[in-house]
Amino acid sequence: MVIAVSLPYLMLLHKPARYNPLDIGYDGQVSKYLTHELLPQLHNGIQRAEPFDLVVTERGINDIIARAKWPKQYGEIVFSAPEVLFLPDTIVLMGTAVLKRVQVVITTELNPSLDDRGLLNLNVTKVKAGAVNITLPIKAIAGRMYADRLAAVDIDPNDLTAQIAASLFNEEPFDPVFEIKDMFDGEERKVRVEKITLAPEKLTVRLTPVTN
Repeated sequence: MVIAVSLPYLMLLHKPARYNPLDIGYDGQVSKYLTHELLPQLHNGIQRAEPFDLVVTERGINDIIARAKWPKQYGEIVFSAPEVLFLPDTIVLMGTAVLKRVQVVITTELNPSLDDRGLLNLNVTKVKAGAVNITLPIKAIAGRMYADRLAAVDIDPNDLTAQIAASLFNEEPFDPVFEIKDMFDGEERKVRVEKITLAPEKLTVRLTPVTN
């Protein structure tokens, strides 16, 4: 009986071997990868006014994330030590969640894809708590929460945050047009995601400037 009770608990507390978040800590400094590489890529690509590839490295994106203020609290759950992994066709999001002093590593796998209409679906394919697969119950709960939120609040269907949430929680594709503020001239510009390519430790996004 003790083994039967302990095994699920041990599975829940399992720490995946690939989980190794950067330990930088918040120091008030903005990531140089963001200011010296990622944003200049965006600026130069947009200035050319033609489709371009934005290349995001796994190490770089984790440097940006690690320099934010952590932990963050949502309700009774405290999240910390997030990490992103880029694999072939898959984005893996990992982080530590603490609830009532129980610490669990949450792993979420996304398989983002564009359909024949150019709409983007983020496609949550797997969610694990430790070594326990919780994909189906989490999707059911998230779907209900999203439906309740829609019923309670008048949400603008064109709001990008709402569209991303609908894709994550309710598998609803959306038009992937993002507004970006240029760090060099302060102008707001729009780009459309045309293609997403995932490879080990690298994400490449084909972007096309959108003219009004």
